[in-house]
Amino acid sequence: MHVIVMGCGRVGAGLAERLDGEGHSVCIIDKNPKARIRLSKRYAGRYVTGIGFSRPVLLDAGIEESDAFIAVTSGDNSNIVGARTARDEFHVPKVVARIYDPRRADIYRDLGITTVASVRWAINEIHHLLFHRNLQAEVTFGNGETLLLRSTVPTYLHGRPIREFNVEGEIQVVEVTRGGRSIIPGSETTIEASDLISFVVASSATSRLNSFLNKELGQ
Repeated sequence: MHVIVMGCGRVGAGLAERLDGEGHSVCIIDKNPKARIRLSKRYAGRYVTGIGFSRPVLLDAGIEESDAFIAVTSGDNSNIVGARTARDEFHVPKVVARIYDPRRADIYRDLGITTVASVRWAINEIHHLLFHRNLQAEVTFGNGETLLLRSTVPTYLHGRPIREFNVEGEIQVVEVTRGGRSIIPGSETTIEASDLISFVVASSATSRLNSFLNKELGQ
């Protein structure tokens, strides 16, 4: 995945380093060349100096091949302009904008742009939006370190004990909706067709759960 991050503040730098460390192609855009100091020496991605919604700058950053555009500068207006440019002009599949004024959230939502706020929560939530959209996040706790996720399960898991999902300190099944009724599963409860399962998951373990759910499905 090629991701462009607009803004090299705490969120932008933290997210870029996380994605780069996971092996993704990353390019940061920031109008201040000195902002690069926020990146550690481990960061191996690109850094482009310029305005994040400038067409030449975006082309230099690889916008035409990008899979996601994340606008996390210090200004709401810049973020929304950058996000709309990426979505409307370059048709980037996944676009997320950080906002500081929560009153603008509904406006941006009406424009079809996903918004997030706060530093640690934003890093975790953006990462989840990029890679785990098939897992429906119902609630986030703290700064996004723990999530309540809901998902149906693939056919190959039917008949398996629900306890097999549980991983101490990472994943815990807390509820099952079956036939329109909610139940709290016991240690011997098995998975049935059309079960909707609620998981409490550490944000760092979403990839593990996602991989397990998609196992043997070629996804």
